[in-house]
Amino acid sequence: MITLSSDFGSPYPAAMKGVLLQHTAARLVDVSHEFPRQDVRTAAFWLREVLPYFPPAVHLAVVDPGVGTDRGALVVRAGEHALVAPDNGLVLPVARRLAAVSDAEDATVEVFEWAYDDPASHTFHGRDVFAPCAAAVHEVGIDRLETLDAATPADEYEDRTFPEPTLPTAEAEAPRGEVLVVDGFGNVVTNLPASVLEGHYGAHVTVHGTSGRVARAYDEVDPGTRVVTVGSHGNVELAVNRGRGDSSFGLEPGDEVRLSF
Repeated sequence: MITLSSDFGSPYPAAMKGVLLQHTAARLVDVSHEFPRQDVRTAAFWLREVLPYFPPAVHLAVVDPGVGTDRGALVVRAGEHALVAPDNGLVLPVARRLAAVSDAEDATVEVFEWAYDDPASHTFHGRDVFAPCAAAVHEVGIDRLETLDAATPADEYEDRTFPEPTLPTAEAEAPRGEVLVVDGFGNVVTNLPASVLEGHYGAHVTVHGTSGRVARAYDEVDPGTRVVTVGSHGNVELAVNRGRGDSSFGLEPGDEVRLSF
């Protein structure tokens, strides 16, 4: 299996699939091609949340504001998976998670630099660099990356991590975090862990002067009502039942979040 993820929309992913199908009979599975344009952090978050549910595969991911520059191309082996992506930190968060949940013994994250010749296009490395790379990795096998002449261990590469929240050490203190992403429903996903809501279900919480009710499900509150809950990712999210939490709470990615119960 080869999965494909990008911010390309349509029709550009079809060209990547065409290249893959010229070189491999792998099953091709689209994750999403609707990541926010050139937003590496948001794409990195969703890849971290989605790809661990796949069986072992080669994952081709391209969100590449630096296309056509001297930024490198990477192949990352994480347990039983391989990830092909530009060297901008896009796949390092999911690689760590894939290694952590791997059934393989002593699973680690191994980063390889992928050498490529001058591509046909300076604006479409997804087609001309990363798709051929993913096909080559699939054909040789994830456990045999070292046999590929174009793959050499990377001494330096761009990493990416997500900010950690500040959790209270006293009852009077408020948990402080940050908005990581806003999903398609308008739910505001923070980096605050589910534990900060324990003991507060059914109560009201204020986020920068805007009040919402703490609940385990969206529909525990009336339609149009603000709700503070825990999303499928395990983080606190700010939402509106059958509405948009981002506009109602007035928050966007990167904003600080403080909860006052």
